[in-house]
Formats: sequence, structure tokens, C-alpha cells
Amino acid sequence: QTRRDTKAAKRLLKRLLKKQGVAPKRIITDKLGSYGAAKREVMPGVDHWSHKGLNNRAENSHVPLRKRERVMQGFRAPGDLQRFVSVFSAVRNLFVPPRSRRSAHATHLHRLTAMAEWKSAANIAA
Repeated sequence: QTRRDTKAAKRLLKRLLKKQGVAPKRIITDKLGSYGAAKREVMPGVDHWSHKGLNNRAENSHVPLRKRERVMQGFRAPGDLQRFVSVFSAVRNLFVPPRSRRSAHATHLHRLTAMAEWKSAANIAA
């Protein structure tokens, strides 16, 4: 968003609190000061931790999507990228064989089966 001020942080915290239904024991954010100011107004009894590495688990969960976004920077709008990624993920799962020790022959057969399924789906759609 364009501004990460206290007003935006309060809006975010209220939305998250409504979605959760119950106040959490603690919140972990980055070191942005507006989160602390908003937390004092919206949920004063909640512990607030803001340290560099504490939200690392949440940030690392976004890594696969961010890798795909970085590769596909040619899109003009975020909605176009989102539309593409939602379809691409499903199609990619069809063609990429599961990670295991497979022979080259088994991988080849998997790809042949995937192509046959893709061709039948493309004919149905057309």
C-alpha cells in the first residue's frame, strides 16, 4: 500500500482481530513504529514483539510465491499475474513429477500421461 501509517495499521489490526474472533496473546511485527501505536489503541492488553527475526517463519512461507512473481515481472497489473499464477500452479502440478528417486523411464511415462491428460482437457475446453 502507499502508506504504512498508524491509520492503516489500525485498520489492519481491526480486520485481523475480527477475522480471528478472539484477541491473541501476542503479536509479532516488523520494527515499523505505526504497529506499536495502533496496537496500543486497538488491543492494549496484548504483548507486542517487534524484532528482526521473530516473524521470519511467516515471511519465509511467502518465498515460493515471491520466486514466481519475480520471474514473471512482465505482467502489467497484479490481477493479471494472480490470474496466471492460479492457473499455472494447477497445470504445473500436473507436469512436474513428484520428488522421489524415479528412473528416467518412469519420469518419461509420467510426462507422457500428463501430456495426454492435457490434450484431452484442451479438446474439452475448445
